[in-house]
Amino acid sequence: MVAYLIMKIDIVTIFPEMFTGPFDESILRRAQDKSLVEINIHNLRKWTTDKRGTVDDRPYGGGVGMVMKIKPIAKALEDIKILGYKDIKKEKTILLSPRGRVWKQATAQEYSKLDHLILICGHYEGVDERVRELIDEEISIGDFVLTGGEIPSMVLVDSIVRLIPGVLEKAEATQKESFGYQLSVTGDQRLLEHPQYTHPEDFNGLKVPKILLSGNHGGIEKWREEEAIKITKKIRPDLIK
Repeated sequence: MVAYLIMKIDIVTIFPEMFTGPFDESILRRAQDKSLVEINIHNLRKWTTDKRGTVDDRPYGGGVGMVMKIKPIAKALEDIKILGYKDIKKEKTILLSPRGRVWKQATAQEYSKLDHLILICGHYEGVDERVRELIDEEISIGDFVLTGGEIPSMVLVDSIVRLIPGVLEKAEATQKESFGYQLSVTGDQRLLEHPQYTHPEDFNGLKVPKILLSGNHGGIEKWREEEAIKITKKIRPDLIK
């Protein structure tokens, strides 16, 4: 039996209750049960000094909204890193923010090889700019604005954990899917996935392509690659090299 190193993920948020549910089902639950990943949710207010647990303040220079303070975040990161693995080699601290680099499948694959990942959920009008001196990278899940970094952090965790060796029963499941589809000829790994079909063969006149019923594995693979290219050109031409 192959032994895997458990990956540790720590999430810093002011809304820990939002994470009740998403990490308790499906593949994420199984990954934790297999001791392949450990996910810890931390309430940022734990690192505040006043009775109200204040994590934000008015911005210098004026403006609309509130800004997350650096002190609670700095203290949280310091404590979490002390409580982390003693022999951590690969670790990253990420701020979830609309200003960040847009998340990609290739980045998820890169991050799935980490030992420790710390995610900071931004909120309000953002964080004190000095927080960016404490992180390794800033990540966004798309060109739009959400109320906070909680949902983006869930997206990152889901996309990363499923790529950790041993999480999925069949490792090849991640090799022929959208943004990771590898052509046998060109090696292109950014195509959208080919069409999939299952029973019945005929549903109200909508039939499964004959090639998939032929048993010709070479022909099926060629058809799937051609369809992947066709679909990508139609829906996401920007992915075609």
